[in-house]
Parts: sequence; structure tokens; C-alpha cells
Amino acid sequence: MNIPMSSPDLTDAERQAVLEVLQTPILSMGERIRRFEAAFRELTGARHAIAVSSGTAGLHLCVRAAGIRPGDAVITTPFSFVASTNVLLFEGAIPVFVDVDPRTGNISPERVAEAARALAKGGATARRFLPPSLRRQDSPPLRAILPVDVFGQVADMDPLRAVAAEYGLKVIEDSCEALGATYKGRPAGTLGDYGVFAFYPNKQITTGEGGVIVTDDDEAADFMRALRNQGRAPGDTWLQHTHLGYNYRLDEMSAALGVVQMSRLEELLRKRERVAAWYEAGLREVPGVEIPFVTPQTTRMSWFVYVIRLEAGIDRAAVARRLAERGIPTRPYFVPIHLQPYMVERFGYREGDFPVTEDLGRRSLALPFSGVMSEEQVAYVCRALREVL
Repeated sequence: MNIPMSSPDLTDAERQAVLEVLQTPILSMGERIRRFEAAFRELTGARHAIAVSSGTAGLHLCVRAAGIRPGDAVITTPFSFVASTNVLLFEGAIPVFVDVDPRTGNISPERVAEAARALAKGGATARRFLPPSLRRQDSPPLRAILPVDVFGQVADMDPLRAVAAEYGLKVIEDSCEALGATYKGRPAGTLGDYGVFAFYPNKQITTGEGGVIVTDDDEAADFMRALRNQGRAPGDTWLQHTHLGYNYRLDEMSAALGVVQMSRLEELLRKRERVAAWYEAGLREVPGVEIPFVTPQTTRMSWFVYVIRLEAGIDRAAVARRLAERGIPTRPYFVPIHLQPYMVERFGYREGDFPVTEDLGRRSLALPFSGVMSEEQVAYVCRALREVL
């Protein structure tokens, strides 16, 4: 049996929606993008939804809207996809990493509070939180917190918001993996000043590529709409550009696909929940395997990937190789950001800097996962993993 790592859940309705766009002369910035954005306002209750070309583009626009400038510090997590850090580097900001909760992989509110206090105090206390290559310089101004809702589980946002309020910080919630999740009954993406979703083909919904920013900040929303469209502010003509902007627009074909996917969101989430439940039942008693932990404040998990952790001492590479021989692909999730080659070269990080993140990076293994997996496929993966171990 050969099982794909992930597969989008598409129907004839999505295909027809895209074809209908191709029968019109409007392929960008038309009615479909407005309908797609409306679906997100309805889902989240946010005043504004801004569709963009990717989750990375959305995060970048939030960094600009938050007023983060070269030399500013932003507290964030090293256990994430690299985009959450890259968007800070794009603007010359300094990512201040803190370690994560060992159960969820989400950023630790306690470590965030400790880092914020230290940076506010300055001096030697602050320098120990800076990247190694910057520890001889003065403490930079702290501007924001950028938590990530890892694997579809919202970060513990209430204490993070309390830290932000105490120190006057913006909060950019990276919900690119958590569409449809809720935290204490509140929707992912709405718990910071800005939230961002993404729609790569392995996500809960897909537009091929694409993202959406949600916010209640009217001024920031206007600014980000202008930035996504080459910096054209309201009132600008096509060749006038008030701001330094980008081509971060989402095309109409992608938006049309997204409109249909959003109409099916509850169905898509339930199908993923069903697959996750099959995995939990099949792996709960497998020696050497730790299944995902869902916290009590997660009132709905939105399953993006299914990531297990292998017991320390198990050769993950050998397990992955033997599963591949049985037609089962896997992925390590995540390689810690601070140990990526460009981060080591730029900031001087080394192993041991963030031990929890590094432990999760060594032991985590993503199994094949999508809403279109069958119970037979999940059972095959579980059986093969048990045999390999």
C-alpha cells in the first residue's frame, strides 16, 4: 500500500467554481476575493479579513502594520515553520526566541514573561535572551510577541496577552496551522492584534497558495490592504503608490476555490477529527509512541498534521526508512529554527540553546494525514509502526 503524506479534499464544486472564473475577464481583485474575505469575517467575528498570496505574506504585512523596525525585538518561538521568524528578518527585527511547552510545542507563557521582564530591565539581564552574536550590544526595544498555534492547537493566549498589556506590545497570532480551532471557546486568529491563516494544500482548507489576515484594527487593515496591492492607498490611481508595498494579492481562481472550501469547513474539520481519532485509537497503546496532547483550554483542536513523538533512544531515521519501505512517508516536525544553517551563521546559535525545542525536534515524527484518509489506511500505518518499533 502506498499512502500519500497529505491530500487536499476537493470536489466538483471547487473545480466548477474555478472554471466559472476562467469564463470571466476578471482574474484578480474581483467578487470572489470579497466573498472569501466575508467568509472569514463571519467565521471569526473580526471586523476585517484581508486575503493575501500566502500565510508568509500575511505575517509580513502584520509585522509592517505593528510598526516593527530594524533593531526592534520580537519574542517568538524556535519550534515553528521558518516563516514565522523570516518575516521578522525581512524587516531587520531581532527574533528573541524562548523555549516551548514540552507537551504541546507551543510557546511557553512563563518564558515569554521572563524574557519581557529582562528586556524591559536591560543590561546583562536582557542580553542573555538575545541571539548569541548580539549579546554584546545594548538591549533592543521590545515591540511585539509572535506566538504560533502549533499543529492546530492554539497557544496559551490569555497569559501572553497579559504580558503584552503589561509592556505595551503588539501580538501577531500565527494561526496558519489552526483554522477552525478554538481556545476557551474563542476562535483561533482572533486572540492577538492580528491573526493569520494559510491555505497550502496540506492545510484544513486549500486555495493552492494563499492566506488571510483578520483584525479589528481599522487603521492597520487599511494599511495592510494597501501594502498587498503595491502600496496603493485609498484614492490612489493605478500608477500612484502611497506606501512601499508588495504584490501580495490573491488571485480570483484561488479565492473561488477558497469560497467553496470555506462553505465545507465544518465537514472538512470533522473528517480530520475522525482520522485523528483513528490514529489515537491505533497508537494509544503502542510502546515507544507518545500521541499528541490536547490541553483543557483547547475547546476545539483543528487537526493540521498528526505528529507523534518517539521515545528517547529510538532511531527516528531508521523508523522513517522502514516505514518508507512499506509505502508510508513521514516527516520530522520541526527542525528547530535556531539550528537552521542561516540562523546559525547569522546569530551564532548552537545545540543546547533551547533544550525542549531541540528534544521535540529530535523525537517528533509526522505521519500521513489528511481528511481523505480511509480507516484502512490509518490502520495500515499504525500496524506498520508497531511492527517497526
